[in-house]
Amino acid sequence: MLQPRDTHDLVEIISAAAAEGRRLELAGGGTRSDFGAPRGSQIVCMQQIAGVVDYDPAELVLTVRAGTPLADIESLVAAEGQMLAFEPWGTFGTTIGGVVAAGIAGSRRVTAGSARDHLLGCTAISGRGQSFVAGAKVVKNVTGYDLPKLMAGSWGRLGAMTEITLKVLPKPRQTVTMAARGLALDAAYAAMACALGSNADVSAAAALPTGDVMLRVAGFAPSVQARCAALPGLLTGHCRLEPMAEAEAEPLWRNAMTGAQVRGSVRWDVHIAPRHASRLLDALAPLIVDWAVDWGGGRIWIGTDALCDGVRTAAAQLDGEARLAKAPAEMRRRIAALHPRAPGVARLEQRVRRAFDPADVFVTGRFGEDADADQFFA
Repeated sequence: MLQPRDTHDLVEIISAAAAEGRRLELAGGGTRSDFGAPRGSQIVCMQQIAGVVDYDPAELVLTVRAGTPLADIESLVAAEGQMLAFEPWGTFGTTIGGVVAAGIAGSRRVTAGSARDHLLGCTAISGRGQSFVAGAKVVKNVTGYDLPKLMAGSWGRLGAMTEITLKVLPKPRQTVTMAARGLALDAAYAAMACALGSNADVSAAAALPTGDVMLRVAGFAPSVQARCAALPGLLTGHCRLEPMAEAEAEPLWRNAMTGAQVRGSVRWDVHIAPRHASRLLDALAPLIVDWAVDWGGGRIWIGTDALCDGVRTAAAQLDGEARLAKAPAEMRRRIAALHPRAPGVARLEQRVRRAFDPADVFVTGRFGEDADADQFFA
């Protein structure tokens, strides 16, 4: 394992690999190393390139080095009454560079946007061993190509990010979960769609196979109380709502957001039009062991013991996408982790990737066939 101490070390490592035809795999905390096919590339650990570069709470802008632990960043902004609005998540050791590179976003994504929507700029090293700067440390920036959008969700295939500038937002003063019980998924979708489309400003909506449907209401306390009082009336035709205690709600939100508690040896992460969620689960009933729904029905974690790509096939038939989030090594060798793109899109992504990495330094075999490797899934 290579452990660059700074940007100069990293440039030397990547330049040498390009000259010698070696392959490198970028890693933060290594918390998602089991995602994708097993591979034997040399690891470049970014954890020593860490620390806060600049934080201006008044301007809602934070610049940090890519190896900075996510937990440290969340503690820093929380101390100023702020938050990362796209609600990133990860296990112990997760770094902000890994979060952005993987395009990780939590339950609030359905209203606040994804990691790329809050990435203002970055500094990175391409596969040529050249440093480049993309974006700027301002919220409004329309100069040139929006390269940060490419870096978010690229899984380290375009370059090694060393500094990341993020937009932060004020943290809600109060958060309440309103819940309904005993709803089938089609009824749950109707209730979530009604709530998200209402003037109650619901920030997240999730459903679980227990029949629990959860709606998150956040903001200033008087506003939260008024909206929570109004929601039961708005959803009269769909379900009965009542507040859920935070101690009960927190693990349920965590499961819906991460899929970590979904049972089964194989876990799929499906993105689909919310109206099709119930149809997908009905079609997959013989395969499914467990599931959890987030983003108002737009994300479905599916747990199964079936070592096949039936979930991906069913999702594609409903114009959705499925990525293989967890599976035994043998299955990960056979089935690509990321949903294959249409041929034209795949060729375009290939051309973009090669512009950044002509020597294929970052092509590790992690995502199967090269034409299907350049997925910006977030």
